[in-house]
Amino acid sequence: MIAMLAQVIEIVKEAASLMATDHFTVTEKGSLENIVTSADLDVQHFLTGRLAALLPGSGFFCEEEDFRVEGEEYVWIIDPIDGTANYSRSIADCCISVALARKGALQLGVVYSPARGELYSAELGKGAQCNGHPIHVSDRPMADGLFCTAMSTYRKEYAKTCSDIIYDIYMQSNDLRRWGSAALELCLLASGVIELYFEMRLQPWDYAAGMLILHEAGGRIASWNGGAPSLARPSLVIAANQPRSLGAMLAVVHCHLPEGVPYSD
Repeated sequence: MIAMLAQVIEIVKEAASLMATDHFTVTEKGSLENIVTSADLDVQHFLTGRLAALLPGSGFFCEEEDFRVEGEEYVWIIDPIDGTANYSRSIADCCISVALARKGALQLGVVYSPARGELYSAELGKGAQCNGHPIHVSDRPMADGLFCTAMSTYRKEYAKTCSDIIYDIYMQSNDLRRWGSAALELCLLASGVIELYFEMRLQPWDYAAGMLILHEAGGRIASWNGGAPSLARPSLVIAANQPRSLGAMLAVVHCHLPEGVPYSD
């Protein structure tokens, strides 16, 4: 699998060259907040073609065009550009996110932000790296933790619940940050830049690669029920650098959502 991780990294780097253009179109996917660029589609088409050749018979679960190909054993979970709104406005905080799962268990993850010059990677049981150097979560307590979060941008009917959860966690932490890319933010948690993370509703392609990278860097991540976020459907996601902080955040979430998340898809 180490050899495959190296190959995936090279493929992702090649795909990133398709982001280096000013000639892209922007299309709405149902709302002004949810957009796709022609670069998203170009990157996804490139990745699916190259990764299918790398691992014949593997499946795909990708953000754009509702692209899903069933795989019996291996499935690639891909966000061609996480942080498309940032990308469309020439903000550096966007990235390519690629994860590989085997029978529902993550095996490797790569998150590459070319504009930031940061390539995060991990293989199950082998630790996490940024630009080839080992990374690890910080040891800061929750009171001194930077809290990264976002409102439920695509489902604004959940904004009030989000804001209540965010307020309560903020009052127990140091300060707030928002980069606008879930995959990147999970990697920043993995590398010790931030300590706390919450989002009300994310898709697996937003967090799959970042989830493995965070896990391999010693961090903690969970959905509403305390288990790992789903790799098959949307999930609430909380993450932290240490179990105590994760537990405190989960308690806040349960206070405002005692019966579970208010969505099924």
